[in-house]
Amino acid sequence: MTKIISLTYDPLEIIECSQSLLKETQKGNWVKLSHPREETEIDVKSLNLLSQGPGIIIASSGSTGGRHYCFQPCSHINQSAFATGQWLKEEGINPNKCKIFNPLPLNHVSGLMPWWRSRHWEVEHEWISPSLMRNPAELVNSISIKSRDDTNLILSLVPTQLKRLLQDRSSIEWLKSFTVIWIGGSFLPDKLAEISRKKGIRLSPCYGTTETMAMVAALSPNNFLQGESGVGRPLEDIELRLNDNKALQIRTSRLGTAIWKKGKLLDLKDKNGWWSSGDLAEIISNSKGKTLRIKGRFDNAIHSGGETIFPEKLQEQLFNRAINIQMPIKSILLAPIDDEEWGNRLIALVRLHQDYSEINAKEIFIQLKEIVNAWLPAEKPYKWYHCPHLEKDILGKWDLDKWVTWAKTKEPIF
Repeated sequence: MTKIISLTYDPLEIIECSQSLLKETQKGNWVKLSHPREETEIDVKSLNLLSQGPGIIIASSGSTGGRHYCFQPCSHINQSAFATGQWLKEEGINPNKCKIFNPLPLNHVSGLMPWWRSRHWEVEHEWISPSLMRNPAELVNSISIKSRDDTNLILSLVPTQLKRLLQDRSSIEWLKSFTVIWIGGSFLPDKLAEISRKKGIRLSPCYGTTETMAMVAALSPNNFLQGESGVGRPLEDIELRLNDNKALQIRTSRLGTAIWKKGKLLDLKDKNGWWSSGDLAEIISNSKGKTLRIKGRFDNAIHSGGETIFPEKLQEQLFNRAINIQMPIKSILLAPIDDEEWGNRLIALVRLHQDYSEINAKEIFIQLKEIVNAWLPAEKPYKWYHCPHLEKDILGKWDLDKWVTWAKTKEPIF
């Protein structure tokens, strides 16, 4: 009888976790991958509505509007690995002659898939611990990237990790040794892309989701180095289109069979097989085919004072302006909170360089307020917080609930 086996991911025992995952799927079971702090009970009766196992139940960060768990049969995971291998072949790279390095967590699709690809392609795979990724010098000394001349080195990163590695000369040389560095999970800042091109680092900006079992599109490293932007061409088993709101819709045979959300099992796709991702996108067609550009999260838009605004775009604009005028800013988060009069309003959390305290931060916050002075009233943050520990999670994403909760316990600078 098929069962749901709950497997709690422990980054300190990642090899043991991956072996347990493999063992249970080989028995024909479904495995629910969980983080220790986010246990969710799933009704085992829901298996009656699923295709035959085995499979994996994995958390999504919320591409369809809120955190949920996605059911993915192993056949879909195999299909994703095969399609990614075909993409490599089109790049002139033999997937059966690669070595894969993986610094991403097993309980997220971005960390699960590099490991699964290595099994599907029958190649070497090496986990890289989070502690090493936070220490570039130790990383370079600990993770050997020597290989045979005919072996292609493959790495997956999120922008937060890339940023840290680009700040260290030895890790820049380490990055240059890779044939392909898939980078996804969140928006790749123009500055990081520019530095990578100048250093000759073979990035492949890509786009994927839990619901599609990872890779949807990826940009050729050669095209990236030549200055092309976006996330490249769709993989061979992917169809793309935009709906009336310019949100990306995807059709593929590896869409998850269902999602578990708020105690209910829900279907992903419409009657014609299309799934709406919630990402604003642009599809560019030319003689070579289609390429994809992701503009931002449609479902992250908020309504404030009768205006529709996009906090991520405003956040990027404010951060870039602050850096251009050499303000001592490490990170900025613009987060929406409910407001009875406006519907939503924005608050700003700002992390300064470590030698700035709240006592001497006020002048810097005055400058930040001056930058947004010309913005629409609905776009301007109405509260500003100095947040010394502000940072994204390991996947380069903002945990909005965490930081809004933090702000509710603190006094703003303004």
